[in-house]
Amino acid sequence: MRLMVVGTMLLALAACNDHEAERAAADARAANFTPPAVTSRLDWGGQQERRFTALDRNADGKLTDQEFPRVDSRLVRADANRDGEITKGEFTTRAMDRFDRMDLNRDGTVTSEEQETTRNGTLAVE
Repeated sequence: MRLMVVGTMLLALAACNDHEAERAAADARAANFTPPAVTSRLDWGGQQERRFTALDRNADGKLTDQEFPRVDSRLVRADANRDGEITKGEFTTRAMDRFDRMDLNRDGTVTSEEQETTRNGTLAVE
């Protein structure tokens, strides 16, 4: 009888250790998990409008090279008429064109996977 009790306890302990190991492995996977993100065209446009407003430090409705976040800024490409200033319209057009290039399946949303695909150079974004 004692042998059965000890054996049952050992089996229970082994099962508990297996469960703990499985749980630790699941926790490790969860710690590295990045949930997928989905951005709609409308949300993207709002984000870009807020970005323009934040960059336009003197609130004159246009961006000049003094307002760019860095000297080698890609914002220069948004200056469609090459007058040295980026209007809100030019900025928005460029931003929405970028969204459309990232929206690989043309469903009006960009997932984190689509962003990663375009970021990794699988598709030329800019």
